[in-house]
Amino acid sequence: MNPKKISIVSIMVFCSFLLVQSAKAEFNPNNIISDYEILNYNSMGYSEIKDFLISKNGYLSNYLATNLDGEKETAAEAIYNVSQENKINPQFLLVLLQKEQSLIEDDSPKQTQLDWATGYGCPDGASCNTRWKGFYKQINSASLQFMYYMNGCQDIDEPGYIPGANFCSFKPGETYTFSNPYSTLKQGEDVVTIENKATAGLYIYTPHVYNGNYNFHKIWQRYFTRSYPNGTLLQAIGEPGVWLIQKGERRPFLTKGALTTRFDVNKIIQVSKTELDKYTKGPAIRFPQYSLVRSPMGKIFLLVDNKKRLIENQEAFRAIGFNPEEVIDASWEDIKHYEDGENITALSSHATGALLQDSITGGVYYVEGSTKAPLLDSIFLKTKFKNRTITPVSQEELDRYTKIAPYKFGDGELITSDKHPAVYVIADGTLHSIASADVFEGLGYKWENILTVPQRIVDLYEVGDPIMATLSTEEEVEEVDLATTETSEEIN
Repeated sequence: MNPKKISIVSIMVFCSFLLVQSAKAEFNPNNIISDYEILNYNSMGYSEIKDFLISKNGYLSNYLATNLDGEKETAAEAIYNVSQENKINPQFLLVLLQKEQSLIEDDSPKQTQLDWATGYGCPDGASCNTRWKGFYKQINSASLQFMYYMNGCQDIDEPGYIPGANFCSFKPGETYTFSNPYSTLKQGEDVVTIENKATAGLYIYTPHVYNGNYNFHKIWQRYFTRSYPNGTLLQAIGEPGVWLIQKGERRPFLTKGALTTRFDVNKIIQVSKTELDKYTKGPAIRFPQYSLVRSPMGKIFLLVDNKKRLIENQEAFRAIGFNPEEVIDASWEDIKHYEDGENITALSSHATGALLQDSITGGVYYVEGSTKAPLLDSIFLKTKFKNRTITPVSQEELDRYTKIAPYKFGDGELITSDKHPAVYVIADGTLHSIASADVFEGLGYKWENILTVPQRIVDLYEVGDPIMATLSTEEEVEEVDLATTETSEEIN
């Protein structure tokens, strides 16, 4: 077992899987869930499903279901086995069970809720077909039905399937108008252009936007959508673009240089498009580190990390040795999101930062502009400033600079103390402990990216709230009807 896992488990605060405090995602009726998410059948193991049900304190945590062979299985075993057999995401089944019959959180459901657990075989405006009665049949048939949708409604070899029966009344890429006859939230029609197979399947199964598919979205967000602290690099699975989470927004990198000159690409976390899309799109990051940009007013700035440093005049420009051909024209939209840094004058030195070493004591400082920040440990030289030149200088030279607080790692870094087992992520300059190994891995972090630092480095930061599982108090809107699929025949 990874020793980091042992350490982080020792500070575990129970969490069911990977839900963290998050900004709320906007409901997009065109793309409710991604194809990847509905097909990710390895998203949870049996023990994780069991723990999840226990954490919700619902009836299913102790429920025994009868499988198709007449044998008893716990609800967790049934959900896991069906998900593995039919290659459907168990998270999807858990959300469907809550959306249709509130079975995940109801601690005293009626027998009818168990009998029609996923609403399968209960068309709008008609009685439920007793052929599909029973908890196990419900989750098994619903999972097969959705795999049929994901296969593009092609004929599949399953018991009870009627060859040539095409139930896909909604298809990706097409636009439809939905009424909301059972909604307690919104009346009237909604025009939807379906973007993927998974969303099409949800509309075939529940042919209205509100409340049914809206509720599915709300529950999915509450149970399984992750959120990331500022400074995190995200990439949607199957897409080339990389995004920086900053101020609760996702900012795209427009060039490879803009990414690689400031960030470590090994720290990019792969997420679903649904998870990425929950963030509002922020301003693009266009320029590499240390770019020279000219504003519409003709002012020239040096871009360093998140700051723009005004070059006060041509004398200053010449003094620091920059080439006029390196200057890039920029709009105010391009540069207004950079904070104002210290101006660069003709007397400024080390405009792009430098490592200066006291030739007597051996102490190393990061010098930028008129300030010097001491490096309290060599870990910075091995990581942040790897391969940077260290220049020995006299005490007199160092005295020219104002000493400021010790240098610290920036947002997005994972650190742990050499004295204590807690693992932290840095966000907004604050440490946030990660509550458990499940949360750590569920968020897509990599164990090899954790930096072990002396306790004195950890002590430089304030400590904020831990990143851990949290229950939402927000309720889904109650669905008036039991109905789901509108098809006349179902797959066994």
